[in-house]
Amino acid sequence: MSSSDSELSESDIELQRAFVEGKLKPGLNIVAQAPKQFVNNVSGLKQKLREVKLNLPWIELLDCVNAQAPLAPELAAQMLSEKQKRENELKNNKKLPQYAPSEDPVLNDFKREMMFHRQAQAAVTEAIPKIKAAGLATKRPDDYFAEMAKTDEHMQKIREHLMKKQEQQKRSERVKQLRQQRKEGKMIQIQTKLQRQQEKKEMLDQVKKVRKGISKDLDFLDGKKNKSISRKAVEKRKMKDKKFGFGGKKKSYKRHGKPGKNIGKGKAKPGKVRPGKNRRIKNKAKGRK
Repeated sequence: MSSSDSELSESDIELQRAFVEGKLKPGLNIVAQAPKQFVNNVSGLKQKLREVKLNLPWIELLDCVNAQAPLAPELAAQMLSEKQKRENELKNNKKLPQYAPSEDPVLNDFKREMMFHRQAQAAVTEAIPKIKAAGLATKRPDDYFAEMAKTDEHMQKIREHLMKKQEQQKRSERVKQLRQQRKEGKMIQIQTKLQRQQEKKEMLDQVKKVRKGISKDLDFLDGKKNKSISRKAVEKRKMKDKKFGFGGKKKSYKRHGKPGKNIGKGKAKPGKVRPGKNRRIKNKAKGRK
């Protein structure tokens, strides 16, 4: 018999035994456990309380058992304002879960905070007179000097850590600024390149139109396109042209070399002409003799 068969037989035996004892009923496969019985042993709890309780003076415990303080008018007005605000919020937004005012978790949280506040207020009102009756001060004097919990060395380490962190933040901001400037410079460079390409394309289109005879406007060659010239400037230009001429390229007098020096003084002498090949051979032969 295999191990699996032995396990099945043992489980069958346990089920049969539970059925005989009345623990199983038809249709049930799990043994139902009886509910746990909780015992409220009051005498035992009081005995343990007497064992752990310390009979110390009240000033060592500062325990207060009291009711809540009366609700102040400003707190009551604040609670009413929060209630109306919450009702308007639920009324205007139907997507939010709709609650009754007594079951709204938001209002319940606010009421709970008010209960804590009133409970603490009542405890302070009861405890302060007892502390003053015991001769203890409840306020620090004006010249009170509290020693720091941390040493100067520890505070110096904290200062160095904060300075290091601040320097890292400055470095990070500087790197971000440089990246942004580099990105902006690259964008400007791309825009300039595209603008130049567009201007070049427009100029080529104008050249094509001039070649085909469609247009006779050559102002685009001087870079004066879309530039309006005033009448006064035109008259001034005419007067200068009349007085000084139209400019342009002058004659190449005295430009480079000796021949240019004599231009205008008289006819220049021609240079020596190189003899022919046969003449050079004869001259060379005469020189050998």
